[in-house]
Amino acid sequence: MEIIKIEGIEVGIKEIDSQKYISLTDIAKKKNLEDPRFVVINWLRNRNTVEFLGIWEKIHNPEFNRVGFDTVRLNAGLNSFTISPSKWIEETNAIGIVSKSGRYGSGTYAHEDIALEFASWISPEFKLYFIKEFRRLKYEENKLLKLSWDVKRELVKINYKIHTDAIKENLIPPEISAKEARLVYATEADVLNKALFGMTAGEWSERNPSKKGNMRDYANVTQLVVLANLESLNSEFIKQELSQGERLIKLNKIAISQMSSLIDNKLVKRMEKRVISKRLV
Repeated sequence: MEIIKIEGIEVGIKEIDSQKYISLTDIAKKKNLEDPRFVVINWLRNRNTVEFLGIWEKIHNPEFNRVGFDTVRLNAGLNSFTISPSKWIEETNAIGIVSKSGRYGSGTYAHEDIALEFASWISPEFKLYFIKEFRRLKYEENKLLKLSWDVKRELVKINYKIHTDAIKENLIPPEISAKEARLVYATEADVLNKALFGMTAGEWSERNPSKKGNMRDYANVTQLVVLANLESLNSEFIKQELSQGERLIKLNKIAISQMSSLIDNKLVKRMEKRVISKRLV
């Protein structure tokens, strides 16, 4: 749970399916500090609110119950109409708003798009402060994300140094020329490339003539993690004097096993989505 402070009000933020969900209950304290849930309910009674929520769900939610929504919309704005967040979710199968009861983390949360609309309804001034603080939070997160990505890249580089040192100590004869040494390094690098990516650096370049850099520059988070592991393992296999062919088979099996384990890992998926978002900004 993250917290931002807006005009003295602490507003909680949760991450749900890699999206920011902001506490409407906390924002509502700007209007009613003692019982903010009634502020949220009053906002939901508004016909314009219902229309906005319906449009948001149609765009983002393929499972949105449009029949249930039409029933809610027909009654919205009437003096007798009232609807709670949990009732809205139940009637329409909405995902933009989540409501949780209990001792910890209770309250109503909404996707950042919806929370911004609610903040505007509360007060234009409050909305502006909300935007400012939320942008600051995202900026700080992007800095941490960049640092995390750079650390992973540096980890691969450090492990690669260990890897090349093992090659030098165990594979290169004392009298070998510098040119021959470079060929050995390139070959060993391609052992890892073949084990993880299924192709050598040269093959990748031939298939991707318009791309700059090398295949490792286009690796995703999962591949970078596995690559770092393979580099350490290969250096140990070299010390054990296993042939290149034996090492390739072992490393390929390990790569398949580790990729299979990490491919559905929620933490890795979350990081990957953040990295993709960062690249698109």
